[in-house]
Amino acid sequence: MKLSSFIRDNTGQILKEWDKFAKSLEPAASVMSNHSLRDHAAEMLDAIAIDIDTPQTIGEELSKSEGRDTVKWQSAASLHGTLREVRGFSLIQLTSEFRALRASVLRLWLAARPGFSEESSHDMVRFNESVDQALAESVITFSNENNRTRDTFLAILGHDLRTPISAISFSGELLQKLSGDYSQNAKIGKRLERSSKTMRSMVNDLLEYSRTQIGGRIPISKLPCDLSDIFEAAHADATLAFPDCDFKHQSRGEFHGNFDSVRIQQVIMNLLTNACQYHRKGTPIVSSLESKPSELLIRVSNQGPVIPPDSIEKIFSPLIQLPHVEDSERPTTSLGLGLFIARQIVVEHKGTITVESSLEAGTTFKIVLPRT
Repeated sequence: MKLSSFIRDNTGQILKEWDKFAKSLEPAASVMSNHSLRDHAAEMLDAIAIDIDTPQTIGEELSKSEGRDTVKWQSAASLHGTLREVRGFSLIQLTSEFRALRASVLRLWLAARPGFSEESSHDMVRFNESVDQALAESVITFSNENNRTRDTFLAILGHDLRTPISAISFSGELLQKLSGDYSQNAKIGKRLERSSKTMRSMVNDLLEYSRTQIGGRIPISKLPCDLSDIFEAAHADATLAFPDCDFKHQSRGEFHGNFDSVRIQQVIMNLLTNACQYHRKGTPIVSSLESKPSELLIRVSNQGPVIPPDSIEKIFSPLIQLPHVEDSERPTTSLGLGLFIARQIVVEHKGTITVESSLEAGTTFKIVLPRT
């Protein structure tokens, strides 16, 4: 059987292997639906089969082998590259998908063939050319989107840093003019502290994000601890950071387990900050900690704008933000890294983080953490 015909007749089996591999590409895959994980795989297989059957001249073959073939910007492979970047995949993970696709198709096809012929050799050459072309298109659009994201990131960072830097500069000038009058020192000191905390938080998020983008992982050091203490500490910090927000929280059960207490507190704080920034004024931020035999559940809920279904998965990617809502606490500019980093930490703990949003029930983030 020709390889192109085999691909068309066995697309379902090939896609099952694609799904299995895609699910292993964490942390991005951990919050994606099966539909999003499969993305344009079926369309890419169909395009590869068509390309194998399409006659080509020696010149076209040479151009393709040297990577000079025209990139089709609206092809399935091009769109796949863009979406994988938006979903938070790394370039290594993107290229590994094509390596796995190549290996699974050839393995299944060769196992179904009674022998090997000159036609088989020709089909394999054309198949590899087609996969390489699809990979090139995906990498180009992935890189273009990554560059756009980086430029946006730097622009937002530069804009947001100007505010705390200006506050620090103004406070320094004011201190010089006081000439021994210490009555305003406490107020100026609080302004300096608040600005420095803002800058430190932004820099920390930037460092965490940079580590993940170069293939690293957020370091986790798990030790026996009580999650209820971490839960209470995060709420204390949130209350100080957002004195105008009404935080209501409760815990039920026993909460000992192995966790990185600093990182989990960071996760809870990020969720509380997000909830406060998007809540509707006059409504509380409600959170809970629940104990189960083998796992612990954390929920953070608020009443605010409904997250559209097509944005549910995207919000855990870096630089993804909902449109600014009137009367919300969120700054019009923000690095948009809080939920991305939260997901990274939860996945490193072998846990899951999900979100549900509706007009009736509001928006609820749910974290499930195994005790060990």
